[in-house]
Order: sequence, then structure tokens, then C-alpha cells
Amino acid sequence: MNAHVKPAARAASLSRRSLLKAGAGLVLATYVARNGIAYAQDAAAAKSVNIAPNTFLVIGPDDTVTVLCKHIEFGQGPFTGMATLVAEELDADWAQMRADHAPSNPVLYKNLLFGVQGTGGSSAIANSYEQMRKVGAAARAMLVAAAADEWKVPAGEITVEKGIIRHSSGKQSGFGALAAKAMQQPMPANPPLKDPAAFKLIGKEGVVSRLDSVAKSNGSAEYTLDIKDPGTLTVLVARSPRFGGKVASFDDSAAKAVPGIVDIKEVPNGVAVYAEGFWPAKTARDLLKISWDDSKAETRGTAQLLEEFRARAKKQGALVKQEGDVDAEIAKGGRLIETEFVFPYLAHAPMEPINAFIHWKGETASARYGSQFPTPDHAVIAQVLGLDIAKVDLKTILAGGSFGRRAQQSTHVALELAQVAKAIGPGRPVKLVWTREDDMRGGYYRPFSLHRMRGVVRDGKIVAWSDTIVGQSIMKGSPFEAMTLKNGLDSTAYEGSNEIPYQVPNFRCDLHQVDVGVPVLWWRSVGHTHTGYAVEAFVDQLLEAAGQDPVEGRLAMMADKPRHAGVLKAVAELANWKGAKVEAGRARGVAVVESFNTFVAQVVELSMGADGPVVHKVWCAVDCGVAVNPDIIRAQMEGGIGFALGHILYAQQPLDEGRPVSGNFDTYRSLRINEMPEIEVAIVSSTEKPSGVGEPGVPPLGPAVANAMAKLGLPRPTQLPIRPGDTA
Repeated sequence: MNAHVKPAARAASLSRRSLLKAGAGLVLATYVARNGIAYAQDAAAAKSVNIAPNTFLVIGPDDTVTVLCKHIEFGQGPFTGMATLVAEELDADWAQMRADHAPSNPVLYKNLLFGVQGTGGSSAIANSYEQMRKVGAAARAMLVAAAADEWKVPAGEITVEKGIIRHSSGKQSGFGALAAKAMQQPMPANPPLKDPAAFKLIGKEGVVSRLDSVAKSNGSAEYTLDIKDPGTLTVLVARSPRFGGKVASFDDSAAKAVPGIVDIKEVPNGVAVYAEGFWPAKTARDLLKISWDDSKAETRGTAQLLEEFRARAKKQGALVKQEGDVDAEIAKGGRLIETEFVFPYLAHAPMEPINAFIHWKGETASARYGSQFPTPDHAVIAQVLGLDIAKVDLKTILAGGSFGRRAQQSTHVALELAQVAKAIGPGRPVKLVWTREDDMRGGYYRPFSLHRMRGVVRDGKIVAWSDTIVGQSIMKGSPFEAMTLKNGLDSTAYEGSNEIPYQVPNFRCDLHQVDVGVPVLWWRSVGHTHTGYAVEAFVDQLLEAAGQDPVEGRLAMMADKPRHAGVLKAVAELANWKGAKVEAGRARGVAVVESFNTFVAQVVELSMGADGPVVHKVWCAVDCGVAVNPDIIRAQMEGGIGFALGHILYAQQPLDEGRPVSGNFDTYRSLRINEMPEIEVAIVSSTEKPSGVGEPGVPPLGPAVANAMAKLGLPRPTQLPIRPGDTA
């Protein structure tokens, strides 16, 4: 509860160092180098949970309460979510709440799931629910104690409601007047929390409005491209058109003649052009003549990779999970169903491409950009510039989307930012800009993957299920490898396929983990983006062969999965699955997927147009535990559905002899606003701990579309996108 920092809408008014000093006993994490890159080493501290109001709250003299959010805000709503949790226990008035990004500090602001400061895995609310409520409860207790001392009355006689502290004698105060004194009060170690029955903000409809909407609507929100510090140079880097290619030689004579060019330097990842603005940098970069060394580059195209993946899938891979004996069951006979599903490389394509700002002054450096994982980013900047971590200031600011793009296990943006600053030397600030084409052709895609599915139906039941997956590891070779690799296998490649929600007596899931020289990354819903499709399209196919209804057949195999069954029943009721009269030429499909501990079921109604499926409506039921902000939950489901629909219909990033083909939205097709279906969302009431909603709306949409197409008598799409080459 720092009462001496003036709150505002953006970070410029908050002093990082004063906030860090406010955290008693602060000890910065130590860092180690791995493969030439520095990463945080602070696992032991992950067991502790910081609830100190001084760390998370700034109370202004005008009674405003600014919550310092340890998670980046790029559209998914953590500013509003964190503030809701605090305000509920603080008994603040929503009109006084504000939010800003917390400074980079892995001890004070660690993600309790990861042990370092970062956002991902739909974990923001899930790992902060109790913590941030306790922050609010502790702050309230300290304010009450300060009022009791000031007014010389028992604390038990004081009430707090809508930001006003009151005593029956008539004395009252806002938060601001007592904040300084409250900061001197002992902090309760484990403040009691409200009974959910007493909630006034959490889970309430129409009470809480988004804190970031106004600034984003009126143009006052600051993004990296808005930074115009005096003397800032724009930097564009010419990178190899093939992944793994290196500069052999270059001629910059024509480029240097462009007005506004300050310098051109070779950097580890290519050739950097420094200019007095974007267009001089872009013009000069286009004039560079570079010879590339492709001796270690990836040169395979999509067709060749598919051929190799198919060959691998014919044999069993490394065993992930096995129950019963699939091969023996197949040998007994019955109806054998075999299907292959192919999933392309996908770009994240957020509205704001990658960019970052840094000012290296020699002995210190300060960086500002949309950092999704500040801890490793902070460390790598310090290491490249040869500075102590305490001499580097990293401030996270708003970002225009991510979908996984900014959550880099390689820290490649922070690394390149520091490298371009180092190449030109200290002095002038630099702003590293990736164009749309740079970002789309720069890799870090959703991995290319293939599923070979086999199942046996006998006597109206599914008796055997086999899923052989071929795919690339996101985590192999990264500092996060230990978190997700089990027995050498990357769990993000098979998550959702190894633990299906259906009781099948004979089950096998195996994986061929292949090495491809294409950089890959988490993509919104990670492994579930392809495993959800494969599982839900295949079970529908098997149920069709068994003569069972898609909803009733699923429910019959979900005896030990009550939350899966709960959302499936809810969406069936919402869509009136049994009783609805579906128009001629239309059909419905259903799918249910658990991802990130959130359960989502969707029903799609579509027809076939001249060029492919037209989705008219989507019904969605979601169980994410306690619903903190219902409006944001609905918005995330709606956004996930639109995101998923555009990608399963149109999107892919083909490779031509190792070169990514699509560079912008003219060839990487997204869903248009006139194609957005009507969406109806039901939030299933739950007392379970909250889980995330940023990603789970994505996986069920694709298979629901595929299953609806099958109901029209068409083949279920087995190779995505459904409308390849449609860029019109």
C-alpha cells in the first residue's frame, strides 16, 4: 500500500525502484547461464506466496487503488481479474480501482505455477485467486487498524464498504488519508477471506467493467510502437529466409545511401539496419545484398515433411500410455476404423507484431515492451550487455495480442534486442521492429503434427483405441525442458490424447518425437489445438459406426468424468440438442475438451456454401470453477471460437524448400467479421477453484465443425485447413 506514488493509467508514473524497496527483505533471484543464455534460478522461492499489500497495491491520496498485476495484459483480462479479487476483499468501490503491470521481479511477482514471473497456460486467475484475495484482505485489515489507532476506537467496531472506512461515532475516511499510517501496521500473515455467499464483485454480472477498455478505445494506451523517446533509432533486422541460415557475406553500399540511415551492423541473427524511422530502415533493408550460408538450414518443404511423418506413423512410437491390449482386440475382429489427421504449421498472427525498446546507457539499461516472461527476458538482456541484473530495468507494457507468440522459451526477442543495442553501442535508445512479414515468416509456429487413429467397434461399443502421434517438441533443448518432458517426451505434443475422457477398455497412445529445423512455440491451447480435434472427431466417427447419438454416446463413456459430462449436458440443453428442428441443409456437430483444467463443450450449426462450410451458430458451455468475471469469460469463449474458426477454415504456413510462404493476411487468411457466427455461452456454476479461460474456448470448435459436416453426409476433414488456398 504505497501511499506516496501517484497512480495513473500507465506505468510511466510508477517508480520501479521505489516499489521494489517497499518489499521488505527483497532478495533478487540469482541467474545461471545455459547454452549461452541466462535464466532465473529461483525454484525454492516458488513455495512461498507473497501477499504483502506494499508489493501489489498503490493507494493514492485521491483514494484510487492501483493493483500491480504480475501478468501481462494483452487482451485476456488479468488487469480486471486481479483488481476484482483485490477489490472484493478490500471492500473497495469499483470506480476507484486501477491496474498497471508489476515491475520485473521473480521473487515478488512470480507466477505460482511456474516459479518465475510470467504469463501463460491460462494460469493468471488460477494461480492468483487466493493470493490476490489475501492481498486485499490484508490491506483492508491494515487500513482498519490504522483507523482504529487514529480514532482511538476498537477495530471490531469499524466497517468498510465501497471504499469508505466508518465507525458508529460518525467518523469516516477514504483509503488515501489512512494509507501511509496503514503501511506501518503489522501485516496479517493469513487474513481471513469472505464466504463466497458474501461476494459483491466476484461472479457478479454487470458490476465490473474492464479497466483497460477506455485507454484502448481513446488511443491513450501505450504500446511499444508508441514509444518516441528522444533520439530513438528504429532497427530492422534482415534474417535468413530459411531457418538456420547464417550470413556468409553482405553488401550494404546501396543501403547506406538511403537518407536517414545511421548504421548497419552484422548481428548473430542477420544484418541490423539502424535508422531515423521505420521507412528509411525498411527501404535500406530491402537494398541489402546478402549471401546466406544454408549449410545448416532446414530445407524440407511441407510435402516432404508430411511424407516422412506418414512413414513414421505406420510404426508404433514411444509409449505414452497403455491400458489393455489394443493389438489383441483388433485381432478379435469387429469394425476397424482407421483415420489420419494432419495439422499444419500455424502462425500466431497477433494484431501487434513483435517489437521491443531498450536504452543502454553503458552502466545501466532500461527496456519497455510486451514481455510475457519478464524473468528470463530480464536475465538475458543483462547477460548480453554484461550488466548486473539490478542495473537493468525491464518494464512490461500492454501488448496487442499474443496467442503464445510472446511466451518464448528461447527468449529470442529479448536476446535480439540486447544484441542490436550492443552492436551499435551505448547511447541512443533503439526500437527493434518486426514487420508483419518478419513475424509470419520468422517461425515460432504451432508445430506441424499428424495423428494416426485406429479404433474397433463391436456390438455397438468402442472396445479399442489407438493414437500414434508424430510431432515436433516445443520444449526440447529449452530451459523449460524439465517442466514438460517426461521420459524424454514432450507432454505438450500429446496432452489431451493420452487422457481421453472416455472409458475404452483397450487404449494406447504413443509418440514419434521428431526434430525439424523450424522454430516452434506454444500456440493458443498448445497441444489441445490438435489433440482435441483428433480425439473428438474420431470418437464421433466411432460412435457413428456404433449407431449411437453423439451426445448420449459420449455421456455413456463418461461415468468417471463428471465435469466433462456437466458441460456436455449443459451445451446439449442450451442448444436443445434433442428437440430442435434444424433447417434443411443444415446440421449440428458437438465436441467437448478439457484444457488447462477448464471444461468446454460446443455445438456448431452449419451449412455448406459454394466454397465450404458456413457456421451459423455456436453454443458453448464452460466450467472454469468459480467464475470471477463472467463478462470476460464469455468474451474469451467468443474470441476463442472466432480464432479457432478462422484457423481451421483457412490458415496454414506452408514451407517451400524450408522457406515459409505466407507473409501477411493476403495469404494467411483470418476470419472476417461477416463470417463470425452467432454465439451463446453458458457458464456452468461451480465451487471448484478457478481455472483459465484464455485458451480453452479454442479446441472444441474445430471437431464440432468436422462432426457437423459429417452429419451432412460429407467426409470429416482430415487435413487442415478445410479451405486451403482460400485467400480471397
